[in-house]
Amino acid sequence: MLEFKYDTQLLIEGEALDEDVIADYFNANFKGDCLLAVGDEELIKIHYHTNEPWKVLEYCASLGEIYDIVIEDMERQSKGLQG
Repeated sequence: MLEFKYDTQLLIEGEALDEDVIADYFNANFKGDCLLAVGDEELIKIHYHTNEPWKVLEYCASLGEIYDIVIEDMERQSKGLQG
């Protein structure tokens, strides 16, 4: 049994994005692990394991346009099922 079930990945396109500010917000406001927030002022790649991916999407959408969204159920994948 995984502590955090959903592998959540997406891109944020916007202006004046700051990967450190985004990472700090994640760490202070979301429960999860394996955070990756990398990019530049116009494009940030997010990778995060959480049980509440909708909260991640809501926050990221407040920063700019989000796309290439992938949410995979890692428990299903570990059983050999499609995520």
